[in-house]
Amino acid sequence: MEIILAVTLLFVAAIGIGFGAGWYGCERVHRKKTDGAHATADDIISQATAEAASLKKTASLEARDEWRQEREPLERETERKKSALRELESSLLEREQQLDRKVDVIESKERTLVKTERELTNREQQIGADETRIEDMLQEQRDRLEELAGMTRPEALKMLVQEQENKAHQLAARKVREIKDNAVANANREAREIISSCIERFAGDLTLESTVSMVNLPNDEMKGRIIGRDGRNIRSFDMVTGVEVIVDDSPGVVMLSSFDPLRREVAKNTLEKLITDGRIHPGRIEEVYEKAKEDVEEVVRESASKAAFDLGIHDLPSALLELLGRLRFRTSYGQSLLTHSKEVGSIAGMIAEALDLDAGMARRAGLLHDIGRALDHEIGTDTAQTGAALARKNDEAPEVVEVIETHNLNIQIRSTLATVVKAADEISRGRPGARNEKVEEYIRRMDEIEVQATSLPGVTRAYALQNGKEIRVLVDSALVDDAYAEQLADEITQSIEAQLGQAGQVKVCLIREVRAVQYAR
Repeated sequence: MEIILAVTLLFVAAIGIGFGAGWYGCERVHRKKTDGAHATADDIISQATAEAASLKKTASLEARDEWRQEREPLERETERKKSALRELESSLLEREQQLDRKVDVIESKERTLVKTERELTNREQQIGADETRIEDMLQEQRDRLEELAGMTRPEALKMLVQEQENKAHQLAARKVREIKDNAVANANREAREIISSCIERFAGDLTLESTVSMVNLPNDEMKGRIIGRDGRNIRSFDMVTGVEVIVDDSPGVVMLSSFDPLRREVAKNTLEKLITDGRIHPGRIEEVYEKAKEDVEEVVRESASKAAFDLGIHDLPSALLELLGRLRFRTSYGQSLLTHSKEVGSIAGMIAEALDLDAGMARRAGLLHDIGRALDHEIGTDTAQTGAALARKNDEAPEVVEVIETHNLNIQIRSTLATVVKAADEISRGRPGARNEKVEEYIRRMDEIEVQATSLPGVTRAYALQNGKEIRVLVDSALVDDAYAEQLADEITQSIEAQLGQAGQVKVCLIREVRAVQYAR
């Protein structure tokens, strides 16, 4: 037991000794490491201190260099500004010296001007005295001259002026007479040459005036279809178109009679379409009549465009073109007014070319000189003024408006262009066969009859037929009843008798038609 205890004690002692020795060894190792770390740390600190000093010195040097680099431009700029200030100061000093010299010069000039002004005042006074003396001398001389001549100065001036005026009048009168004689002789000769040349260059067409149009029929049976049962078709045709249909024994033709060429042309177109179609009844007549009116209006526009194109006019407004085309169906002096207007425009252009005038303007004025006659005739209407108003409304040139306005008026024409168009119009009207005015008078009278009828209230349309022996009047059934119809017919008859002095018997046929129209859906 003791042995075990001893062994245990020895073992414990050995362990204690081993632990102490280990601890001592570890402590020495740890101290050595600590001493090495301190030494290494001291070396690092010393090296860092050295590097920091070096960096501080380098940064100081670099900062000093940067400061020097930034300072040099500032010093140069400061020096430049100081130099500029010195130059400005020198310039101001020089200008001050110049101003001082100018002030001295101005003061010197002012003294000179004052001196000159005193001299001028003295001379003015002296000249005034001399003028007074000279005026006295001149008055004395005038008095002596008047005394010697036996007349006053105004009388002498008047006599001298009168003598010079008499001489000038005599000389001017002789010169004017000489110029006038030469001008008249030359003008007459040149006018004859120009007009003769224009007449030779232009050959106008003569159109026979007529109030009847012929319509060819495919067979005589068509006459019965045109008349219709109990004459209803022909009556409806007369009422719709305002043109009288004459069906006689002439084989293969019927005649349309009306004083109005435009109305007659529409009726002819309507009848030809009905004959081609074959369906002839009152409703179909009205339908075809509207289509025929459109076709004739297209012909009117084409005729006007062709006439303007032939004269080299390409910018006429559409409103004037439409009125111009309607002249195709109005006659004057043996030809349609459109042909006459085209002829006048062509002759006026040739005359203008011979006189070195604006030929284009002359042709335009000649073409439009009768444009007012395209409107429906109204009693008391001045066609010249109406045409001028239309041309002015469509922005025509003032020269053209003046030609239209002064045409057919007994006033003095001042415009050269108006004179040229007037001469061209006379040439056109002066050709052989152009002075037969019977048809024109007849048409004017038919127009007056229709106007008198349509002027009364309730009348919608009126057509003069059978050479003015019958007037067919269509009234508004809503305004005119059966009782008033008889009274209205009497009023129309009295108006025609009072206003027109109609010779012979005129039949007034008043038609009041009542229609009831409904549509099934």
